[in-house]
Amino acid sequence: MKALLAGPAQIMFQPSAITGVLFVAGILWGAISSGHAEVALGAVVGLVVATLTGYILGLPADEGEVGLWGFNGTLAGIAIITFLRSTPEAWVVLILTAAMTTWVRTGLNNISSAYGINSLTFPFVLCSWLFLSASRIFAGLDEVALSHPMLPAIHLSDWAATAPSSVWEAVEWPLRGIGQIMLQESWVSGALFLVGLLISSPKAALWAFIGSAIGTYGAIWMGGSMVAVESGLYGFSPALTAIALGAVFYRPSLGTTLWALLGTLATLFVQGATNIFLEPLGLPALTAPFCLTTWLFLLPRLAIGALHTTTNQSPPDHSHWHKTSVEHRS
Repeated sequence: MKALLAGPAQIMFQPSAITGVLFVAGILWGAISSGHAEVALGAVVGLVVATLTGYILGLPADEGEVGLWGFNGTLAGIAIITFLRSTPEAWVVLILTAAMTTWVRTGLNNISSAYGINSLTFPFVLCSWLFLSASRIFAGLDEVALSHPMLPAIHLSDWAATAPSSVWEAVEWPLRGIGQIMLQESWVSGALFLVGLLISSPKAALWAFIGSAIGTYGAIWMGGSMVAVESGLYGFSPALTAIALGAVFYRPSLGTTLWALLGTLATLFVQGATNIFLEPLGLPALTAPFCLTTWLFLLPRLAIGALHTTTNQSPPDHSHWHKTSVEHRS
């Protein structure tokens, strides 16, 4: 049962079943409040399918026990029913996408472990891109929320973001950013996710809010879209990068703190670049900016407070972060 409940929590690197339950509660709140309760069902179906796939394929039990089979499937379940109309065909696609994330994760980890890194949420991103792209050619898949493919251009129809007009907005926008990690615009969802993080790792909760705030206010500073800022769309990938670099892969120190802040800020620009790159395809960036930036900051394998014991001959290995994190906490 923990393998199932901890699955959603692993979206933000937590092995806690309680955190997973709170994350599902946040998804449910966001889905119902937006009038799309089927999205929450999609998350649960994706979680169950991906977890069962791990059992059926006989993948390493130690990873399944801490929820690592289910988190990509949870995200895939949310994304498919968010971007495609809820039809029987879409649910078949959801099940196939969620199942694929489990073995695609194993395959990508087989490749990335040679470089000392982990696939993160990229199995969800890759599988979702493939199936959402396929919806453009199959009439049975109605893409209700995918953007219209177009050549990159300055969006003159929108206006540049301005600073929040109240203290509440200053807090609400980063909370929406945390909520958008699981495609929920509701600040309540973000708050529930933050509480779940607090229970499992106060450090991760702090970095999540810092990361979302950096993405949000960085976008305001750079003149990003007001609509996107208010919706939290600039906050979710920086929040994940901040958790990864600030609370998971490195021991706390001044050097790692500065490294995490730098990576978090860089994610904002990687996100902008990814959005433009995908605009001709009409595909969402999902958590790809987080994956790309985190890899760029882990691939040098610099011994900046790494959780692993390192020497000049043995650079830090982040490919099995969940095992090392457990050892480090114990």
